[in-house]
Amino acid sequence: MAKVHDTPSDVSAEEGHVHIDGPDGVVVSLTPDAAAETSDRLLHEAGHAQGQQIASQRDEEERAARRR
Repeated sequence: MAKVHDTPSDVSAEEGHVHIDGPDGVVVSLTPDAAAETSDRLLHEAGHAQGQQIASQRDEEERAARRR
């Protein structure tokens, strides 16, 4: 599995392109349309991942309560 980072990437617009400078030297340049679609996908999946974390925490709390 890839390393999970907790630092957001830097993003800038230059010469009509969107540049992303991420962790571990990751650099990506996107068209505005590709950047907008990527943004939508990131936001959707971030919400999904947060829901997974909440569900996992709730499951763990329920298991702990049953052990008491």
